[in-house]
Parts: sequence; C-alpha cells; structure tokens
Amino acid sequence: MGALVDNADLLWQGFSATLLISVVAGILAFAWGVILAAFRVSPIGPLRTFGTVYVNVVRNSPLTVMFLFLGGTTSALVGIVIPVSRNTYFGVTINNGIIFAIVALTLYTATFVCEVVRSGINSVGVGQAEAARSLGLTFGQTLSQIVLPQAFRSVVPPLINVFVAHIKNTSVAAGFAGTELAAVSYRLSNANPGDVFGIFIGIGLAYLAITVPLSIAAEQLEKKVAVLR
Repeated sequence: MGALVDNADLLWQGFSATLLISVVAGILAFAWGVILAAFRVSPIGPLRTFGTVYVNVVRNSPLTVMFLFLGGTTSALVGIVIPVSRNTYFGVTINNGIIFAIVALTLYTATFVCEVVRSGINSVGVGQAEAARSLGLTFGQTLSQIVLPQAFRSVVPPLINVFVAHIKNTSVAAGFAGTELAAVSYRLSNANPGDVFGIFIGIGLAYLAITVPLSIAAEQLEKKVAVLR
C-alpha cells in the first residue's frame, strides 16, 4: 500500500468526494423518493401515473446509461443556468462533475427509496387511513401524520440496504466526477502497476469506512424502533 501512503492527499480527496456525493445525493434521494411514494398512492390519477412511469423507467435502466443520458443535459444546465464557482470544501472541489453525479444518483436512488417507502405505506392497516378520513383529515394530513410515521418504522432495514448500495454506486461517477474513490483507484493503479493489489485493498477499506458505520447505526436505529413498537 505504499502508493496509497505516498498519495495520501489524493486518497483523502477521493474519500471526501465520495462521502460528499453519498450524503448530499442520499438526502435528496430520500426526499424525492418519499414524494414519489406519495404520488404512487395518491388519489389523483395523473400523479399516480407520473410516479409509476418514472419509477419503472428509471429503476429498470442501468445506472451507467443514466449517467450517460443525463450527462449532456445536466452539464449544460449546471454550466449555463447554475454556474459553479469551483469552491473547495473539506478538500473537495465542487465542480460540474460533482454536481452532475449528485443529480444522477439522486434521480436513480429515489426510485428504490420510493418502492421501499410505498411497501411500508401498504403495510399500514387500511382502517387507520379510513378513520383519519372520517375525522376530516385530508389525504396529505393522513399520509404525513398517520401513515408515514408508522411506515418508516417498518422500512428501516431495507432503506439502509438501499443507501449502502447507493454509496457503492458512487463508483459509477468515476468517469464523470473524476475525483471520487474509484477514479483515484484507477489513477493510482495506472501510475503504480506493481502495487495494484494494495491499492484496491486500501480503496475497499475506504468504502467500508463509510458503509460499516452506516450499518451499525442502522442496527441501533432498528432496535430503537422495535422498542417503540
């Protein structure tokens, strides 16, 4: 792993970029996924149709194809409508590639979040929604105050699995963001062909440094939710 030690600054840059993309895209994907789940169970036909078509098309498309398809459009929007100043935060230069990776992963991961949340919504007894409506609550109030709080308790484990996969999917951004862990591994492997094995072990440990704490936190949250039940 001598190449990693000699290029610790580059490794940290890749780790920081991967962490940044994972966290920002994960938060946005969760929010968009919950909205899509609400669309899919909505009594309004056009919203249900939009949610169904969006989820089925995006979820069943390869992530690499999604990156390629969204590349030109997103880059154009970021460069023209939302110009980027290339500021650096925590060693990560926020450029068009980083923002593009966040957009692509948000749109993709949200479909899986949607289906997990929708399954949780469907697990809540129909009688509770009917009781809420009989009290005069609107669909939005019933969903946000009665159904979703119960649904989230039942979907903690599958949601964590979605986000662990999401973190690993950031490696697809290597050809676009250019600075995350997978891109760093390619760069170091090409420059140090005799130390490829050590480089890949080090990069794998870096991914584990992100996913393992998430899994541990998920187990603790799951135990807490089980007690609340």
